[in-house]
Amino acid sequence: MRKFSNIMVQKASQKQNLIERYFIVLVLIIAGVALWQPSGFIWIKPHIPKLLGVIMFGMGVSLTFDDFKKIWKEKHLLFLGVAMQFFVMPLLAIFLSFAFHLSEEILIGMVLVGACPGGTASNVMAYLSKANLALSVTLTLSSTLLAPFVTPAIVYFLLSRQIDISFWGMMKSVFWIVIFPLFDGLVLRHLLYRYVKKYISFFPSVSMVSIALIIGCVIALNQQLLLTFPFLILMAVVLHNTLGMAIGYGFARLFKASKRNARTLAFEVGMQNSGLAVTLATQFFTAASALPGAIFSIVHNMSGVTLASWWGKKK
Repeated sequence: MRKFSNIMVQKASQKQNLIERYFIVLVLIIAGVALWQPSGFIWIKPHIPKLLGVIMFGMGVSLTFDDFKKIWKEKHLLFLGVAMQFFVMPLLAIFLSFAFHLSEEILIGMVLVGACPGGTASNVMAYLSKANLALSVTLTLSSTLLAPFVTPAIVYFLLSRQIDISFWGMMKSVFWIVIFPLFDGLVLRHLLYRYVKKYISFFPSVSMVSIALIIGCVIALNQQLLLTFPFLILMAVVLHNTLGMAIGYGFARLFKASKRNARTLAFEVGMQNSGLAVTLATQFFTAASALPGAIFSIVHNMSGVTLASWWGKKK
């Protein structure tokens, strides 16, 4: 029986290596099919929180409580990450909007994206790129806790507009999608490591398939938007995302962070909670102001997957 179990684990491991090796190809195929036949992926939308929960559970199983204790020794990276998150991205949004001569409505949308906290996608990319996952999760939680206070302040300072974010609404979402499954994974590993250790290596592949399906769903939901190809807005959003990641990495290295931690800050700074930006734009401004957030949700997933796949193959 044990021999049979080992054979099954070995076969599953081979499939896992195949998924990890051709992850980018998988994402591109799913993205193309979603653009061609969006109905095949739209049904995933209500299940996205569950898929993210599965991913976060896998992250929890791959972490230990000591990983979080070690962060305190490098707490300056927490302050640096949060500061860049709320300082670099809003200023980049203003600069790019003026550089591309974007309309006021689009400028508002760009600033909203820049003023939002990091999203769960940054944790997934940190996980897949073998960056400091515990630091990534802590940074996301920190920026999310601050967002109900800092995001409205940034929007008012830069745009002289008022918005309101429900603190408890955000906390409830973060608890069920991030904290609860992550903590469950941590506890399971701590209590039953002897039984689960042989399966830990499978979770990156599960995460890859899950994030590929989420990207397919996001593209399917925004098919009409992508087909109109708003070139200037697309270029501004791409630069917003890529420059944010580059600045996050560069400043981290400037402050003597290891390459592993610098990767983490790259994702945390450059990848935003674009879903929140779309919600705020729709609630307080116009449908046009939601455009940068909708495009950003596609762009940062695609760029994040590409970078995570490249970094993940490096030592």
